[in-house]
Amino acid sequence: MSQTATLPPRQAVDDAQKWNREAVFTDRAAWKAAAEAIPTMIPELTAYAGRLGESPAVLADYMEKLDAAQRALMKVYFYALMERSVDSSDPQTNSMVGRAGSLYGQFAGATAFTNPELLRIGRDKLEAWIAEEPRLRDAAMYIDNLFRLQAHVRGDEVEQVLGMVREPFSAAQGIYNALVSQDMTFRPAVDSQGKEHTVAQATYDTLLQSPDRELRRTAYESYTDKYLEMKHTIAAAYITSVKQDVFEMRLRGYESSLHASLFENNVPVEVFHSLIDTFKANIPTWRRYWAARRGALRQDDVQPYDIWAPINQQPPHVPYEKAVDWISEGMKPLGEEYVGAMREGTLNGRWVDRAVNAGKEQGAFSFGTYDTAPFIMMSYDDTMSALSTLAHELGHSMHSYFSRQNQASINAGYTLFAAEVASNFNQALTRAYLRGTNDDPQFQVAIIEEAMDNFHRYFLIMPTLARFEHEVHQRVERGETPTADELIELCADLFGEAYGDEMAFDRERVGITWATFSHLYRAYYTYSYATGISAAHELAKGILAGEDGTAERYLDFLKMGGSRYPIDALNHAGVDMTAPDAVETTFKVLADMVARLEELTA
Repeated sequence: MSQTATLPPRQAVDDAQKWNREAVFTDRAAWKAAAEAIPTMIPELTAYAGRLGESPAVLADYMEKLDAAQRALMKVYFYALMERSVDSSDPQTNSMVGRAGSLYGQFAGATAFTNPELLRIGRDKLEAWIAEEPRLRDAAMYIDNLFRLQAHVRGDEVEQVLGMVREPFSAAQGIYNALVSQDMTFRPAVDSQGKEHTVAQATYDTLLQSPDRELRRTAYESYTDKYLEMKHTIAAAYITSVKQDVFEMRLRGYESSLHASLFENNVPVEVFHSLIDTFKANIPTWRRYWAARRGALRQDDVQPYDIWAPINQQPPHVPYEKAVDWISEGMKPLGEEYVGAMREGTLNGRWVDRAVNAGKEQGAFSFGTYDTAPFIMMSYDDTMSALSTLAHELGHSMHSYFSRQNQASINAGYTLFAAEVASNFNQALTRAYLRGTNDDPQFQVAIIEEAMDNFHRYFLIMPTLARFEHEVHQRVERGETPTADELIELCADLFGEAYGDEMAFDRERVGITWATFSHLYRAYYTYSYATGISAAHELAKGILAGEDGTAERYLDFLKMGGSRYPIDALNHAGVDMTAPDAVETTFKVLADMVARLEELTA
């Protein structure tokens, strides 16, 4: 008889596996009170409209009030989003996220006068005021960046409208999230013994790592077929998001959506093109990997659902506490300040919501605010893959931790371009530690499998999606509206380049890959994963080689937060992302992994 494995409801999960939400708000009533307080702060802020140029003291007073209101708003928004992420089946959480989004839109519209007024004051006067008024010192980077962006800042009324439409402009991603997290249900996967298994966002990755090929195949087909069933709705949501990117790009006077996205972080567009060119030149490394994987699995062919299949038939069992220990050992070169804070947060501070429960969203992320811990949402299942995800998200969390410890809130946020460096750096150091602890071939294969899973996501999927979204944005900029089928064809073509003749695949099911990634709703977010993993391996190379000062410079990078432009901060740490060297270095690491896999599984 077939059976269906069911996930426990959120209420049945031990609190030790949940995030410490009580440290943010004691309960939802406290959250509601905080949300209701946000609108009362707005009149006090709007009272400064037209007054920012009166004196340094007036400007400093306004900036302090603005900062306090923003921090209160972000705390309300974060709590709502986290509550929905860990249990999207709770109908109240959707209402909470909607309420927080509405507050954000009101706030953005009400304070939209800020930047236009600062620009009217002028750079010279503002720099003199910063030197004169100590309370303005932390705003120096903000002011410098504002004048760098000056050509793309519009008048008060236009900026106010842009602030007000921020909430409705988020509707495309909101519709997508509601569809894939709440409305989409998948038919059960069936293993080779006829047993049924629940396919859900929280279980899909685990099913694809099963040694049972029939289970992997049916899980993959169930998952992709449901997205194909919804392809027109998802395509409509995505193309709406792209059209919004193009609308704002044109309104602000940028050359293209690519220029608009990268200019925001002061990253030259050449960095994007260099990454894509280097990736395309190294695609044969991926084809070599598919051949190695096919041989290691002893199969006649390899399909997309075999990418995560375990080569090691006895993979290590890695309980959460052991994972924390291993990650801590790997991060020892950074010193006790780093390791101690990380261990306290993971073992006692309940930074990590690691439960596997019904209604939990797929994937993982690190999120928090200046006034909270850097929390993590994930589903931990005692595998090497879960260990890798935990190490990755802890990289983000420790970046946030050190940034908030060392910067004022105005400079604590770091860019997407910098974000993926710390996460992949943690994985690289943890992997290097594990490689030296156990020379058993099976364990070594398990390390390579974990590494290749990560490389596959960051160094194949993400640059491929970057190529995909670049083409889609260009088409929309030309006035086209790509259909769902055209998006599928484009995506299948791009992945087909990387698969070559070494991977057998169904074009429709591979082509729908774009629809499974919410990352695309943040324009040109995907490329930063590939640049991030490249910078991470370049920096890890120096630390693992024991080069003097490398650990200290890396910690400096974490502590800088957003007080420097990301290219400059990485230069200080020791990597130049305007050159292709870091990407080439990381492809060498990838090629070495493939060669070791070939040797170990010959």
